[in-house]
Amino acid sequence: MDAQLSKHDAFELAKKTLMACGASEENAQPLAHGIIAAELEGIKSHGFHYLPIYCLHLQCQKVKGLASPKINSQSAVAFTVDADNGFAHRAITLGFKELIPAAKENGIASLAISNSYNCGVLGYHTQALAKEKLIGIGFTNAPASIAPVGGIKPVVGTNPISVAVYNKGSVKILIDQSASVVAKSEISVRAKSGEAIPTGWAFGPSGEDTTDASIALTGTMAPTGGYKGFGIGLFVEIMTACLTGANLGTEASSFADDKGGPPGTGQFFIAINPEKYSKGFEEKITNLINNIESQDGPRVPGSKRIANAEANANTPINIKEDLYNKIITLQS
Repeated sequence: MDAQLSKHDAFELAKKTLMACGASEENAQPLAHGIIAAELEGIKSHGFHYLPIYCLHLQCQKVKGLASPKINSQSAVAFTVDADNGFAHRAITLGFKELIPAAKENGIASLAISNSYNCGVLGYHTQALAKEKLIGIGFTNAPASIAPVGGIKPVVGTNPISVAVYNKGSVKILIDQSASVVAKSEISVRAKSGEAIPTGWAFGPSGEDTTDASIALTGTMAPTGGYKGFGIGLFVEIMTACLTGANLGTEASSFADDKGGPPGTGQFFIAINPEKYSKGFEEKITNLINNIESQDGPRVPGSKRIANAEANANTPINIKEDLYNKIITLQS
């Protein structure tokens, strides 16, 4: 029978499981919040589904459970965090404590994070900036999985980019998209269930199209829009590895297994205070949203996730029976 947990109980389950596997409370708590947010938004692939992998990486020391991230101010608007090979969520939370007030005061500020790890749903972090009435822009790199068009060897990861914008009381725009046609986690979910993937999602190791999720995981991801998707992935790699000093995707170990040491990937965030640039920003955003919503069919990017979070705020979180039982065994 599936488990039905309140938001509070689900959060405690995630936190206690991470702590049982070696994470300090300071490192477990921010990640547990991210897991719950993913569940509420309907992004199951980054919710409790991923918890056993986080625990595996704690146990094999791909992630330091007792990591102590350190923040440095390079200037009034430039900050760096060494994540100490711990969970990205704590490093990002630490960095935002300096990034947010700096952006509000100066109009724009940036944060570079190195020696990091999978940050989960990138839009979760840019939304945190947008809720402070800032434009939140985020980048994160990942282990290489996308080959340049015409090649078969992966050079960049799925490397998402996210932009979140606040308007009239809440976050209204949330762009959160990877350089690949789909997130790699979506293929991993199907590989575990044996479900086929659509043609055009990924390639086999020799560059051939495949609908077998297991074969896809041994090959490369298809870039969205062909060479344009690879270009986006390359841009993100510049921002998150070259600019921060983190590992390139070709140097990072997998986010999915226990082989290799810490991935050492990076994140980069930019926060912009629109009030410092334009007094008519809110009106322009309102008009922009109306131009989309006034048509039959289209929806504003992120609106489904935002609506899911609102609708699920007071409803139980459902965890499949086999996954719940696996999580419980991780606590012993």
